[in-house]
Amino acid sequence: MNWITDLYQKYLSRNIVERIIVLNVIVFILTYLFNTFAFLFKMDGNFIVNWFSLQPDFELLLYRPWTLITYGFLHQGFFHILFNMLVLFYFGNLFLDFFNDRQFMVYFIFGIVAGGLIYMLSYNYLPGIKTKLSLLLGASAGVMAVVIGVASYIPHYSMRFRFIGNIKLLYIAVVLVVMDVVQIPTGNAGGHLAHLGGSLLGFVMTKYLHQGSEVVEWMKSLTLKKEKRPLKTVYKNKSASRRHQNKDSKAEEQVKIDSILDKISKSGYDTLTKEEKDYLFQAGKK
Repeated sequence: MNWITDLYQKYLSRNIVERIIVLNVIVFILTYLFNTFAFLFKMDGNFIVNWFSLQPDFELLLYRPWTLITYGFLHQGFFHILFNMLVLFYFGNLFLDFFNDRQFMVYFIFGIVAGGLIYMLSYNYLPGIKTKLSLLLGASAGVMAVVIGVASYIPHYSMRFRFIGNIKLLYIAVVLVVMDVVQIPTGNAGGHLAHLGGSLLGFVMTKYLHQGSEVVEWMKSLTLKKEKRPLKTVYKNKSASRRHQNKDSKAEEQVKIDSILDKISKSGYDTLTKEEKDYLFQAGKK
C-alpha cells in the first residue's frame, strides 16, 4: 500500500488551491462511477447527487444541513468542472500571492454557503422561478468569491491573455458579474444567482478585510485553533507602551504593503523585486 501513502504525501505537498481542485476531481469521478452503478442495477438516481446536492426546500435542509456546503464539490459534466477548476487554479494561486491558505478557505467555503442561501431564497420567494424544480451543483459560487475577492483587493492588477493582451482584474470581475446577471432569464437561473451570491460575499469580505473588520476576523477564527496562553501580570505602563509599539509597527507595515500594492497596480506584479515579493508573501501569512 506504499503507493497510496506516496499519493497522499504528494497531495499534502500541494498548496491549498491544488488540493481543493484534486478533491473536486475525485468527487467528480466517484459521481460518474455511481452513475454507471445505478444504470447497471436499475437504481433510481445517483446516491451522491441525491444526498449531497442542494435543493431549495428549507425543510429538507434541516435534515441535510451538509448540502449547503457539499453541493459545491459536485459538478454536472466535464466542461462544468473543467471551467471551474481552471478559473480556480489561476485566480486561486493569484489569491495566495496576497492572502494565506486559511483566508482562501474562508472565501471559498463561505462563498459556497452564500451562493447556496441566495439560491434557496430566490427559489422560495422570487415569482419568476419559484415554481421551478432545481438542484444546485458546482463550485462556482466559491470560485466567484475568490475571483471577486482578489479583484476587489488589487483591481488594477493586469493578467496577460494570449491573443488578447493584458486585462485588469476590475474589468474581468465586471464582465463575469454582468454575464451572470444577463443569463438569469436564459436558463440555469439558480446557478447564476448562486454565482452572484458568491461574488457579493467576496466583495464584502475584501472590503471589510481591508478595513480590519471584526466580522472577517470572526470568520477567520472559525478555521483557527485557539492557543492557550498562561496569564501574565504586567504593569499598566508597560502594557500601554507595548500596545503603542505594536500600533506603530503595524502602521509602518501597512504603509509598506500599500506602497507595494500601488507598484503592482501601476506596473504589475512581475516588476516587484524579490525582497518585495517575499515581504508581501510573509505579510499575507499573518
